[in-house]
Amino acid sequence: MRDKILQLLESSNKALSLMEIDSLLDIKTVEDTKELSTILRELEDDFQIYCSNKGRYMLLSKSNLRKGIFKMNKKGYGFVDIYGEDEDVFVGPTNINKALNNDIVIVEIISKSGLKREGRIYKILERNLSTIVGEIYFEKDKCFLIPDDKKIEIQIEIEKDKTKGAVDGHKVVVKILKNISRNRYKGEVIRIIGHKNDPGVDILSIVCKYEINDTFSDEVIKELDNIPESVSEIDKKGRRDLTNEMIFTIDGDDTKDIDDAISIDLLPNGNYKLGVHIADVSYYVKESSALDKEAMDRGTSIYLVDRVIPMLPHKLSNGICSLNPGVERLAISCVMEVDENGKTIDYEIFESVIKSKIQMTYKKANLVIEKDEVPDGYDEFVDSLKLMDKLSKIIRRAKNNRGYIDFAVDESKILVDDNCHPIDVVLRERGRGENIIEDFMIQANECVATHIFYMDLPFIYRVHEYPKEEKIREFVSFLNTLGYKMNGNLKDISPKSIQRLVKSLIDKKEFKILSSLLLRNMQKAIYSPQNLGHYGLASKCYTHFTSPIRRYPDTTVHRLLRTYLFNGDISSNTLSHWSEKLVFIADNSSFKERESIECERDVESMKMAEYMEDHIGEEYKGVISSVTNFGVFIQLDNLIEGLSHVNDMKDYFIYDELTQTLTGEKTKIRYTLGDEVLVRVKSASRDAKTIDFEIIKKM
Repeated sequence: MRDKILQLLESSNKALSLMEIDSLLDIKTVEDTKELSTILRELEDDFQIYCSNKGRYMLLSKSNLRKGIFKMNKKGYGFVDIYGEDEDVFVGPTNINKALNNDIVIVEIISKSGLKREGRIYKILERNLSTIVGEIYFEKDKCFLIPDDKKIEIQIEIEKDKTKGAVDGHKVVVKILKNISRNRYKGEVIRIIGHKNDPGVDILSIVCKYEINDTFSDEVIKELDNIPESVSEIDKKGRRDLTNEMIFTIDGDDTKDIDDAISIDLLPNGNYKLGVHIADVSYYVKESSALDKEAMDRGTSIYLVDRVIPMLPHKLSNGICSLNPGVERLAISCVMEVDENGKTIDYEIFESVIKSKIQMTYKKANLVIEKDEVPDGYDEFVDSLKLMDKLSKIIRRAKNNRGYIDFAVDESKILVDDNCHPIDVVLRERGRGENIIEDFMIQANECVATHIFYMDLPFIYRVHEYPKEEKIREFVSFLNTLGYKMNGNLKDISPKSIQRLVKSLIDKKEFKILSSLLLRNMQKAIYSPQNLGHYGLASKCYTHFTSPIRRYPDTTVHRLLRTYLFNGDISSNTLSHWSEKLVFIADNSSFKERESIECERDVESMKMAEYMEDHIGEEYKGVISSVTNFGVFIQLDNLIEGLSHVNDMKDYFIYDELTQTLTGEKTKIRYTLGDEVLVRVKSASRDAKTIDFEIIKKM
């Protein structure tokens, strides 16, 4: 009867009463009517159906209620990812109803405009509280935890024999044992992170919050005994010897895990011979080994303010796998012939042995390329660098011609002292040296992906799907409210079309903000066993091949190249094995990537707030980056962002959602996206990861 009820409600175009359901199911006995009533209550309790105040039943999906996972934003609002639906539901700060990040909830949709839906949390179905990070304190012989996440409004009690010896002020990880009452829980300390005032404990606490491993198991450490510290003659057997080639690396000043090296030659026919040589991680990390399982579980290395949590132990990531200068290293090389139009017309993919001639830095490479200055030790590489710069420009022009979208979004860098205290926040510099590496890596990634795609073999791709047409329409409509008239066919959402849209905004004062907003309207890039193309790169076929030290999908790509190309194994058993396994690897890698990005952002938010704690009362110029009904967010030149709350504004402000503006009732002062303002730092909190600004005047 359960399935019949659901089928009936699915096919009905209106909500049905108990008697109507009884009649339509042709129920004839009292016992069956009682059973119907019982099943309806069970379905309602399971939130598969909804009963209105008038006693009429409908499927949950046909009501204003939806079931999903709540995702909290650092700005105080959140979104509910709805099960079985592509579009999420926005939940404002006043409608969260004590829901916590990752709670399974029922959300009621209270307004809808196009694809944008706003809701309120109707019911919390399940708390996702397995472990909580916080600070221990004792009170009257009882032990309690103050959660780091201030939105977790629960009390956690810990028995004295379950504290692991923690004392007042210790940051700990607590495992939830049981629920005592609605908001009271029993817990057990499973890890002492350190004292809250110890350097680096604040960052490690965030790492623990995301349940990210920052140490390696004994089993993994034991396997390291079998990892050599140098390349042997046996390792080099069957590989092409490129140790005498002009191969080198270009990286950041503090890079220690070097994945990629490059080489270049000008061919007699005028084409370029571009070599991209990538560390052969999969040679050392064997499938299903403890090292491999740990790397797959981590998915990626995580780069935080003062440390790296590596996917692989340092013996591999900084040692035998890192393409350090002056030592032999195993690599997988993709050597391409690129013509004057930036097209790869021929290529080889093979196992190699290389010896990097120098570990260049972007800063010094850019001196050669951009200013014609030659740092010490760079003399013999000047011609190669300039030839690489020339080819990079050709490749970049070809990418632009096909629709490559450059959102020109800046990144910040937090500088810290020896105690991990932030001393400055600056924009990351990006020069032509950075472009060279980006362009060459994209060229190699496309080459490898295309080769395996046309072999029609199981593979893992980096995919970026087309945006939703409705989202682009809404963005263009919003531009119109700002007074910018956008011409063109709104049904055309090709990369070329969005590229033109971005270029049309470059001269606007709000460009940086609008570009970021448009980027947020794009789909998220993920990993997939299906080739769906890469929209942002305007690439028909793309993968991640160039960073196997820090990304597990790249390690997998190397393993597949070895299996298919170097070992020639395309047996039915092998193809079946990878067809099944790649589904999990793609999903897990996409999830771990999102998790690492959230962790990195949390750390950056905390350190930016800590930096501003030292600058209370100081004045800065900024730009309004977001407008809400509770205030405006203001972004400084170095990307530090803070809130100016309506309660701190000297007027009553009216919010207009359509135009994204706040207007003073008496003063008629109007704040909108992109407005330049002068602000004073009112307060900041490292613990809460918040910064509050007071607007002094509109510029």
